[in-house]
Amino acid sequence: MPLDPQVEAMRAEREAANVPQLYTQTLAEARAADLASIQAAGGEAESVHHVEDLATDAGLPLRVYRPDLTGPLPTLVYFFGGGWTLGSIETADGICRRLANAVPCQVITVGYRLAPEHPFPAAVHDCRDATQWIAANADKLQVDPARIAVGGDSAGGNLAIATTLLARDNGPALAGQLLVYPNTLYGSDTISMRNGDDPYLFNKTSVGWYWDHYLTDSADGLDPLASPLLAESHADLPPALVITAEYDPLRDEGEYYAEKLHAAGVPTTLSRYDGMVHGFFAMSGILDGGKNAMAEAATWLGGIFRDA
Repeated sequence: MPLDPQVEAMRAEREAANVPQLYTQTLAEARAADLASIQAAGGEAESVHHVEDLATDAGLPLRVYRPDLTGPLPTLVYFFGGGWTLGSIETADGICRRLANAVPCQVITVGYRLAPEHPFPAAVHDCRDATQWIAANADKLQVDPARIAVGGDSAGGNLAIATTLLARDNGPALAGQLLVYPNTLYGSDTISMRNGDDPYLFNKTSVGWYWDHYLTDSADGLDPLASPLLAESHADLPPALVITAEYDPLRDEGEYYAEKLHAAGVPTTLSRYDGMVHGFFAMSGILDGGKNAMAEAATWLGGIFRDA
């Protein structure tokens, strides 16, 4: 189907204003522009009963979003997107607030280190360490250790997958994984990637720019913690919801990952949003598709937490 009319309007505004692609800017400019764009498209931030900034014992920043519930609480550990290069706790703030209220559950987002200052696998280690620390400090954080899920969008989805691969062998036990248009394969040459060349939307040049910042050596792209589609086994991973967008260069590799999980016996729901583009999950303020995907994610999380 064609671009959703709301997406088409957003794209037309970008073209009329000649909005520069993030990959044409300096890192500082791109990071500021990315945050401003997400905040503008995300709509008004929802109020949450309790929001608190913390840090792990190793000093890794966390932000806790806790609804008005008594613990121990089902908890989503969320990793922000931004190609491992942009993004921060602030860029995921709107998503975390909405999910905390809608599920309802506690959401803890992780301020992992960014590339190129801290290339692969620094972000993977941070997300793994934070998840382990949250589980180890369950009493302090009002976390139900039997109901911990991980999730993220784009690069954050990639990091959530890497965390599940590591947790499978070393813990903690995870109840689910919410994967929103995740990167799953370095150097992918899929149909959606080849067709992803729109100059006013996230495109294949964007994808390459992020990978170039994340990896110090292209050989690292073969590591399953960078390209989880290449993992030897996808068995015994937690149930997954994989959300993709029709007009996203990452669409096919996200859907291939869902197929890998399903083939390995992992309960997996794949949900493609027709007419949508990369980033739509964070655009609830301007795209109905973003609102619908957020509602689907909340319903799914509520279900896996009940099952756990």
